[in-house]
Amino acid sequence: EELAQKLQRRLQLEASGAVAEGEAEAAKGEVEAEERSCLTASAGAELSAKLCRRHDINEGAAQPRRAAVFNPYTEFKEFSRRQIKDMERMFRLYDSGRDGYIDLMELKLMMEKLGAPQTHLGLKNMIKEVDEDFDGKLSFREFLLIFHKAAAGELEEDSGLLTLAKLSEIDVSIEGVKGAKNFFEAKAQALSSASKFEAEIKAEQDERKREEEERKHRRAAFRELKSAFTQ
Repeated sequence: EELAQKLQRRLQLEASGAVAEGEAEAAKGEVEAEERSCLTASAGAELSAKLCRRHDINEGAAQPRRAAVFNPYTEFKEFSRRQIKDMERMFRLYDSGRDGYIDLMELKLMMEKLGAPQTHLGLKNMIKEVDEDFDGKLSFREFLLIFHKAAAGELEEDSGLLTLAKLSEIDVSIEGVKGAKNFFEAKAQALSSASKFEAEIKAEQDERKREEEERKHRRAAFRELKSAFTQ
């Protein structure tokens, strides 16, 4: 009887353990199924959002996405400070709305002023080539991309953007570090570029000092003239 009781107890324990193990496996399967469902739903939502964004862009109803603030001097190192300033002056000249963008009509006016008018479709294609945020207009960064692509030879000969770059009177025919034959030549070019960059900054500082000195001299001369009349 004692042995029978022990055996019965052992069978009960094994049976309850098997049930518990089965319940644990079932619960684990439910959790994994739920996780897979959540991941699928998340991926579906992301894809849906992208498709909606693309639909809004095609319909012209997409809200522009503001690009992060960037430093043109560090991002476009192939250009000198003077070249970037020339591009900035040109950009501001044709940004008649003063909103930091060149839209379709402003680009149309620019191309007409440069003597290379474009069709409406041609203007849209020009913007599309460098329009990274799909807002249908050019930011200053996207404007710099025109000259970047032109200098790198990435624009087609019949591209309106290449025509813009050629007619802008901004020389971007620069051979960068990519054209170096070896590491040491590339290093020398990089150091030369850095030295040139520093020299340009110093020249700008000297120019500002000279202008400030001239203003001081003019103010002093005006005070002397004024005192002569008051005596």
